[in-house]
Amino acid sequence: MIRILLADDQALIRAGFRALLGAEPDMEVVGEAGTGADAVRLARELAPDIVLMDIRMPQGDGIDATAEILAAGGPPGTRIIMLTTFELDDYIIESIRAGASGFLVKDAEPAELLRAVRAVAAGDALLSPSVTRRLLAKVAAQPRPLPAGPGPGQLTEREREVLALVGAGLNNAQIAERLFITPLTAKTHVSRIMAKLAARDRAQLVVLAYESGLVRPGQAPGPER
Repeated sequence: MIRILLADDQALIRAGFRALLGAEPDMEVVGEAGTGADAVRLARELAPDIVLMDIRMPQGDGIDATAEILAAGGPPGTRIIMLTTFELDDYIIESIRAGASGFLVKDAEPAELLRAVRAVAAGDALLSPSVTRRLLAKVAAQPRPLPAGPGPGQLTEREREVLALVGAGLNNAQIAERLFITPLTAKTHVSRIMAKLAARDRAQLVVLAYESGLVRPGQAPGPER
């Protein structure tokens, strides 16, 4: 059962999400928040698997609330999908830097929302190839110092290759095909990279790959063999 917390300042939107998600046999809405402060409090109390987080809310916006929820000592296993009316690049970047695992516009089709919840609950990042390309170009154009902590320098040569391919938006099956390895081996490499870099999910690996200079817009995504 995927336990979900809804965070949106509009009660009507929360009601719509609750009706849609609650009708699924593998999903349960465990709480609702109308402000950023309430979202932080309820996330800590309920430890949901997924938080559907509106970006624009009173008493702390969704990005600040996301960063606070996922800070050290936050609920383990909780992943956040950001919701907004507009697909703005700056929101995408700041959401992922805050630790969000995905970004979804509110007018997405119901089936897309359900797929998103299941994908992020399974540990995948919710970034379409088109969003990924725009995101990467924006991140590279606005470099910032890397946070203190583990970096790509501690990765093996193979792991750096895999990280570059993750940064280019490839999934495990595509990475396996590119490097002539099995999908399971690709998945294992990604898991080890995430552990070494203390990344919550692939979305953070994408940003790290670009902020570290390992991958740049327009660069071929890894070696052809």
